[in-house]
Amino acid sequence: MIDSLRHFVLIAEHGTFTSAARHAHLSQPALTASIQKLESDMGARLFHRDRTGTSLTAAGETLLPRALSILSGLDDARRAIREVEGIETGEVRLGAGATACTYLLPPVLAEFRESHQNVRFLLREATTTAVLDALAKGELDLGVVTHPGGELWRRDELILIASPSLPIRRGEPLPAPFVTFAVGSTSRDLLDQHFPGAHVVMELGSIAAVKGNVRAGIGIALVSRSAVQVDLALGRLVEIPHPKTPVIRPMHIVHRGKDRLPPAAAALRKLLLARKKG
Repeated sequence: MIDSLRHFVLIAEHGTFTSAARHAHLSQPALTASIQKLESDMGARLFHRDRTGTSLTAAGETLLPRALSILSGLDDARRAIREVEGIETGEVRLGAGATACTYLLPPVLAEFRESHQNVRFLLREATTTAVLDALAKGELDLGVVTHPGGELWRRDELILIASPSLPIRRGEPLPAPFVTFAVGSTSRDLLDQHFPGAHVVMELGSIAAVKGNVRAGIGIALVSRSAVQVDLALGRLVEIPHPKTPVIRPMHIVHRGKDRLPPAAAALRKLLLARKKG
């Protein structure tokens, strides 16, 4: 049945039996037979097929998230057993936002590598929504996100920054428009929440791009204090005092359950919690 579930998920993802058969390295009749066996076992038809393609029936829609959970759980079990048996030295698949990947996680990951030198890392930079989606699909073991459903790791402070060339006087209107991130990022969500109606002149994809344009005097930005500590110390940027800042952004460690973590990922979670702040 496991192979049939994999075939079922492939068809749901690719939209046609032909494409799914190609990705499964099967003939189309063999794939069709596999799905017919699964439908017989489930007691329901799982797909509608017509000239426009293939779509899930109500039963198929019900089965899909459960099939994904079964397959990801099986993969987790295989990885954990291989690690325990010494067949491989372990792997950690971690997802987080740009600030965490660039400034908050590297010191912890470097410490982890000192005692786990043969562990392979996959660090994926993504939005909170994308990390949670990948976690649910079994593509990641751990996430560090702003979603409140996990284990609190730290409270990140967001502050307003500007170029030293901009005239800044306490109590006066903000001296320039905003340079910020695209809609959907947590930093942008917090900007829209705490500074509604802010005039945005740039929407950028990286913290380095945001800082570079702020240093050039294009505008001001709301960013993590962790991302600009060196710039502030060297005088390349200045903090703008404001009654609404710092904006506190709680960051959480998320996973699908401690009992489902492979040994290497469980060890990293333990270290992250040991180095938690706030």
